[in-house]
Amino acid sequence: MLLASAVVVWEWLNEHGRWRPYSPAVSHHIEAVARAGPRAGGSVVLGQADSRLAPYIIDLQSMHQFRQDTGTIRPVRRSYYDPSSAPGKGVVWEWENDSGSWTPYDMDVGITIQRAYEKQHPWVDLSAIGFCYVIDFATMGQINRQTQRKRRVRRRLDMVYPLVSGTLPKSQSWPTSPGAAAAPPVPACACPQCLLVMSVKATVSAAGPGTATLQPRKAAPVPPAAPKAQALAPGPKVPDSAGAARGSLQPLAAPGVRRQAASTPALSLAGSSTSPPGAGSGSKASRPGLGTLSRSHLQRLAIAQSRVLIASGVPTVPVKNLTGSSPVNPALAGITGILMSAAGLPVCLTRPPKLVLHPPPVSKSEIQSIPGISHTCRKTTKKQAKKGKTPEEVLKKYLQKVRHPPDEDCTICMERLSAPSGYKGPQPAVKPDLVGKLMKCGHVFHLHCLVAMYNNGNKDGSLQCPTCKTIYGVKTGTQPPGKMEYHIIPHALPGHSDCKTIRIIYNIPPGVQGPEHPNPGKSFTARGFPRHCYLPDSEKGRKVLKLLLVAWDRRLIFAIGTSSTTGESDTVIWNEIHHKTEFGSNLTGHGYPDINYLDNVLAELAAQGITEESLAQEKD
Repeated sequence: MLLASAVVVWEWLNEHGRWRPYSPAVSHHIEAVARAGPRAGGSVVLGQADSRLAPYIIDLQSMHQFRQDTGTIRPVRRSYYDPSSAPGKGVVWEWENDSGSWTPYDMDVGITIQRAYEKQHPWVDLSAIGFCYVIDFATMGQINRQTQRKRRVRRRLDMVYPLVSGTLPKSQSWPTSPGAAAAPPVPACACPQCLLVMSVKATVSAAGPGTATLQPRKAAPVPPAAPKAQALAPGPKVPDSAGAARGSLQPLAAPGVRRQAASTPALSLAGSSTSPPGAGSGSKASRPGLGTLSRSHLQRLAIAQSRVLIASGVPTVPVKNLTGSSPVNPALAGITGILMSAAGLPVCLTRPPKLVLHPPPVSKSEIQSIPGISHTCRKTTKKQAKKGKTPEEVLKKYLQKVRHPPDEDCTICMERLSAPSGYKGPQPAVKPDLVGKLMKCGHVFHLHCLVAMYNNGNKDGSLQCPTCKTIYGVKTGTQPPGKMEYHIIPHALPGHSDCKTIRIIYNIPPGVQGPEHPNPGKSFTARGFPRHCYLPDSEKGRKVLKLLLVAWDRRLIFAIGTSSTTGESDTVIWNEIHHKTEFGSNLTGHGYPDINYLDNVLAELAAQGITEESLAQEKD
């Protein structure tokens, strides 16, 4: 045990191996149930704190989160942080994603940003904790060090995470303290979900001969309102179709004949018609009763029974994917399936859709070249930046000198344009008080700052306005050497049944970083290659492919940096041009159907300076 004071943050593990924090309100709710000990039931219904989380339940005994409508199970943990850090002050740092909504940073990242903010640093480099980003507090922006892409960030105040003091357990097991089990009982929740769970647990545990009617317990008195600072959002509303949660559940007719798989134990209610011979009230139980099973065992039993029922052809009740076709709430549907299966009813938890990454096998004779595009393969080697021109000479092509600077800040150094540049790095051979205006977009900067920015980039003769991202010249990237293959296969993508499919295969081997990369001379990894990507073989799909070929030649498809999914540094990563890597599904968001994808990727290519005009430039 540790004697300390800390704030508690409950977190869940996502599919990329990163621990994501629950919101302060949800963490308060989980912590309250955890502190109440086993008498609170050991399960947390997250929808009571946030209606958007209605399908989720946490089993504190196994420390796992269970999604009721899909069956997905993820680990959760209880983490402790310094009360003086961001979660202890209710500070949340968030970044703006591609859809325009705000996503909170991982807790350790948010704490690092807040620490630098409190020390009044102008910026903070996140590479020390494995991320290739710089947070600029002056502009409240996140800058990708590899691509120079900027995203907005924001700092907002929320509830303070729950505070604990005294003896803190080293482990994250439940209950949270030795005295938790002896604590006075907390008034039980009276929401329909908890009524269903507790009624079945109580009835099954006390089931006697011939018992087949499930009666919900009486609604417990509503607990007193929590303090204002810790108020929780109300739980989700349950539709009228779930009326079984409001009154007595009707007697359930058990099936007369049940076929069981040899590996599945036959668990039944005493005295029911599904009991094996000799399992009446006077016989000794030879199998474990449902009352002795934990929630995780009931879940596994429900899934196992569903598989047996599917194989045997027994009529089943699907309890998934009911939105749009039935009034049953999908959050209630999943738990209803578990409870009905535990009570001996034939229930089928319909299996979630499968991830379909690749098309059916294709023979070489079925593969076709793409009309209008020569060859079916393109290689790229490391191109050296053009030499012979100084940064000052490059910038002269894109700038006009400004004799009377406007009364505003330079967005690079954040000093007034009428004052000398505030850049403190290696000093370029330009006077710090000179000011220039970019010809296309008209934005004004210190020449000193622009030269410094160019020297920190790819030095390829191009320049990108740091304010509006307008590109001057031909932008190139730092993609390592590799190969790009492309051809037509005789299968259609979901949503594009009227055409065949263009398959792109990228292959980049591991190697050693060059002078343009983050760590010259250090080796880099190349995970997941070859990578297969898909486009519809339509007019717009072929247009996208032609532009992707230009991006490949300009080394803009990939870069070397830190993976946002695994956290690995010095590895090959995608470079802000999204690809579809799922052929027959869209479970990860990287597949079809997606009616906006082709337009979105054209916009991303344009942001890299690749448009239809680029095709003409490449021909020239």
